[in-house]
Amino acid sequence: MLKQRTIKKIVTATGVGVHSGQRVKLVLRPAEPNTGIVFHRVDTPEMIDFPAQADKVGDTRMASVLQNGQYRVSTVEHLMSALAGLGIDNIHIDVDAEEIPIMDGSAATFVFLLKDAGIIEQNAPKRFLRVKKTIEVKEGEGHEAKWARLEPYEGFALAFSIDFKHPAINSTASFAEIDFGKDSYVDQIARARTFGFANEVEMLRGIGLARGGSLDNAIVLDEYRILNADGLRYDDEFVKHKILDAIGDLYLIGYPLLARYVACKSGHGINNKLSRALLAQEDAYEIVTFEDERDLRQAEALNRDWRLA
Repeated sequence: MLKQRTIKKIVTATGVGVHSGQRVKLVLRPAEPNTGIVFHRVDTPEMIDFPAQADKVGDTRMASVLQNGQYRVSTVEHLMSALAGLGIDNIHIDVDAEEIPIMDGSAATFVFLLKDAGIIEQNAPKRFLRVKKTIEVKEGEGHEAKWARLEPYEGFALAFSIDFKHPAINSTASFAEIDFGKDSYVDQIARARTFGFANEVEMLRGIGLARGGSLDNAIVLDEYRILNADGLRYDDEFVKHKILDAIGDLYLIGYPLLARYVACKSGHGINNKLSRALLAQEDAYEIVTFEDERDLRQAEALNRDWRLA
């Protein structure tokens, strides 16, 4: 049986919110089987829960934001991506501000924290959402169109195309594809950082975003070049970060996917629309487990980074 997972012990970290600029304390705690991933605001008069679910997303401007009434937990996508990449099903996440800390702009710090906490299996079958028919969402027309779709696939694979019309980005790959049955999330995706443009910083700060952004937690570009002295971590880091984001956004569906995701110029908003469109069509998916020994070999090949050390 392929089993659900949580962490062995509590771990903590501190960092800054990339949009709020606030210092944030993050606490990761083990959770019981079938709990799912639940964020908690602990800076409020009473602790407020934010289940990591697509229909709880209230804002997608520059980040995926979970909403519960007037309260929010913002920028959940990088931590969600790390949880998906390591196969964590159940966890409590406490924060004392409205934003998850950005760390270095990738998912690598969260991978380190989760591995430091230790990953254990639980006595409950891991549940997957298997996509049974293609679902697609689209915005715009022609060359300006942005779209994403989920296709039936016995595994989890993602293919992404970008088009930013920027000389430094255009000099790198505009397309990347990864299949977690053979490719490593930790090695090939987790270290890809978020990126932004220096000429947009003042505009973003004027609407309350990017107040904590810096060369320490993002790739920053001027009109022509990358400003970070150490350059890129991957030759295709820009498009791989979009894949990293998509993994986190899609994990808000509530289950690891058996599907192939294909997207062009998609972002948090389209990813959330795609997740909601899938969940709205009950005949488009089914929830499955791998409890029969005959299924185990296939299940273990779904994601190479799910193998416990």
